[in-house]
Amino acid sequence: MTATDQAVAQAPAAGRPAERANASARARRAKRLSRAGLNAVALMLTVVFLFPVYWMFSTSFKSNSQVLVKDPVFFFTPTFEHYTTATGVDLFWTYVRNSLVVTLAAVFLALLVALAASYAIARLNFRGRRGMVLVVMMAQMAPWEILIIVMYLNARDAQALNSLVTLTVIYFVMALPFTIWTLRGFIAAVPKELEEAALIDGCSRTQAFLRIIFPLLAPGLMATSLFGFIMAWNEYAMVLVLNKAPDMATLPLWLTQFQTNFGNDWGATMAASSLFTVPVLIVFVILQRRVTGGLSAGAVKG
Repeated sequence: MTATDQAVAQAPAAGRPAERANASARARRAKRLSRAGLNAVALMLTVVFLFPVYWMFSTSFKSNSQVLVKDPVFFFTPTFEHYTTATGVDLFWTYVRNSLVVTLAAVFLALLVALAASYAIARLNFRGRRGMVLVVMMAQMAPWEILIIVMYLNARDAQALNSLVTLTVIYFVMALPFTIWTLRGFIAAVPKELEEAALIDGCSRTQAFLRIIFPLLAPGLMATSLFGFIMAWNEYAMVLVLNKAPDMATLPLWLTQFQTNFGNDWGATMAASSLFTVPVLIVFVILQRRVTGGLSAGAVKG
């Protein structure tokens, strides 16, 4: 082979590392561009979803002359007059008490019953297990609004209208399917070997559940309790139909009271909506990591 032939043969081999480096650089640039595009889309969606929340809070601090204007006002001197109006409504603290009592009681009952039901579905083999799972799924997907008339008639016949107990039971039933479904997946994600080892060591099934499984359910319990809290806290239609007595109403009805002879008092409405939203936002921000972990872990197995 001549020197020319050797040079021709070695040229492609010498160019291959450079080609690989160029391809790698192009791939890195494409990856960076793709990531930048995704970040831009995510930022845009975040702005779109957060702007109404920002507008609600900002409007609650504007004066009446700045609320009803043609051109939006972004820079202003904050005022708390709307918050004074919102909290000065008659029976305001009664609404707060009723909402807390009904919501917390409904969530507690849902967790208590769902723990037993979800454990039975996830761990025990019994006749009708698949049917029970199907019923839970159907109840979770069904819109509860279609049952308002039936619930009203039953509560009226039982003389249970204008009762916090009735409202608690209804909210408990509404939150139960989601709670069972979520905890079922989370319990199924716990290795059976841990429970079997406890049974071999002499624990009963109840003791094994309380000592082994229950401590591992913290993320799942937080996720289900938070979503149950949001559902019961925001429910408006049920309390509007079933609890018309002022002293038995909850905060969602309080939000509808800011009307004057000249129209809606939007400043007070925004202030009330902000006060109504802040507790849920604070709890969600504090528990968001455990809530996300609970939902993802509950979806691993089924």
